[in-house]
Amino acid sequence: MFKKYPLLKHLTLMLAVSLGIIAVVFLFIKIYARQGKEFTLPDMVGSNIEEMRADASLDIEYVIVDSVFNEHDPGGRILTQDPKGGTMVKSGRKVYVTITSYSAEKTYLPDLCDLSLRQAVSQLYSMGLQGGTLRFVESPDRNAVLSLSQNGRTLQAGQEVNSGSRIDMVVGLGDEGGFALVPFVIGKTAKEACREILSSSMNVGREVFDAGSSRANAVVYRQVPGFTGITHYPLGTEVTLYLRDATEKEVEHMVRDFQIDSSEIILPDASSEGSDDGDDFDMEW
Repeated sequence: MFKKYPLLKHLTLMLAVSLGIIAVVFLFIKIYARQGKEFTLPDMVGSNIEEMRADASLDIEYVIVDSVFNEHDPGGRILTQDPKGGTMVKSGRKVYVTITSYSAEKTYLPDLCDLSLRQAVSQLYSMGLQGGTLRFVESPDRNAVLSLSQNGRTLQAGQEVNSGSRIDMVVGLGDEGGFALVPFVIGKTAKEACREILSSSMNVGREVFDAGSSRANAVVYRQVPGFTGITHYPLGTEVTLYLRDATEKEVEHMVRDFQIDSSEIILPDASSEGSDDGDDFDMEW
C-alpha cells in the first residue's frame, strides 16, 4: 500500500516520530518534576544541619541564607527554615535555612558616646550588635550614652568586637532623675522586644520561653511590668518577657485582644511630673 501511496508512508512516519517525541517529552517532564514523590517536610528547627544532611532518607538540598553567632552555641543549629515543617514538598527541593554560626564574625564598635540612648541602640543593632545592660548614673546629660563596656571591660570606639555581642552602656540620669514608660512588646520577637525596651530606657530582665519554643520564632505573649500607657517606672527598671511560638494569625489575636490590666496602673507622683522628658514617651507600634 505504501508503494502505491508513497505520500501516506511519509505521513505515517511523521506521525510516528511526532508521537515518539511527545512520549519522550512527557516522560522527561514526569521524571524532572518527580511526580508522585512528594513527602512531608519535617520540622528541622533546633536540629544540627550536618546531621540533617547526613540523613539519607531526605532528598533535600540545604541552602544557608544567614548565620547568627551565639557564644553559648557550638554552631550549625538550624534556627529557621523555609518552607516550614509540615509542608508537602518534592524530592530534591531546596530548603533555605538560617543557622547558628560556627565562629563569630567581627565588626567595629561605632562611636556612641554623647548620642541619645535611642540613637545608640539603633546604631548598635544596625551594626549587627545588641544592647546589653543599661546603668544610669548621675549626670546633667539625661539619656546620653557616657561609656560602653563588655563583661566589665571598657570599650572604645573603633574597637573590634564579635558580631552579635551585647554591649553594656552607662547612661546619664539627668539632673532630676525621671521615669520611663513601659513599651508595648506583645507579639514581638525576643530581639525586637529587647530593642524596644532598651530604647525606652529600661532593662531586659528574664526571658522565659515556654517548653518547646525557639528563640528564633517565639514571640512575647506576656510582659512584666505590663503596658498601661500611663504607668511610670524608674529608669533602668527590668522588664520580664514570657515567650512562645505563635503563627501570624495568633500574633494578630494577641495584639488585637490585648487589654490593659488596671491593677498595674500606678500614677506618678505630682512632684515628678515636671521631670519627664517628652522623648521618653515615644512608642513604635
